[in-house]
Amino acid sequence: MRAAKLVQHLRANADSMSERLLKKIRNSSSCRDLLLRVPAEEHKRFLLNIYLDLVEWLASDSNPAIESRYLELGIRRSQQGVPVSQLFWAVCITREYLSEYIQQKCLLDETVEFWGGATLLCSVNQFFDRALYATLVAYQKAATDDLAGSHAA
Repeated sequence: MRAAKLVQHLRANADSMSERLLKKIRNSSSCRDLLLRVPAEEHKRFLLNIYLDLVEWLASDSNPAIESRYLELGIRRSQQGVPVSQLFWAVCITREYLSEYIQQKCLLDETVEFWGGATLLCSVNQFFDRALYATLVAYQKAATDDLAGSHAA
């Protein structure tokens, strides 16, 4: 499978994929506080943007705007009091869901060239690794800044 095929699938199905992903996260007992602290509409919008960001990532293999978005996300989730473990787990569910989707929808359509598929999966994993890293760095910084601010007061 080539990145172009996945990009087509993501563009055509991002809305329905984000809806199903939201259901998976809602069903996870490991994400309860995340769901309580993040407004549903904000969470839904963010899940849709993950797929749109992945499309950009696959097209360029780097995008400073994407990093900036996930830095902002880390700060926002920290300010909302979302436990970092639940933030991490939601990203794991997201990655797992996309992997299942690729296997079920994209790999059945045509014979997959092994190296092309391996390269694509590496690119997808790099996207999630970088998004998670940026989110957690910003989360940690925001939490440290909040703690320092409360000690100064």
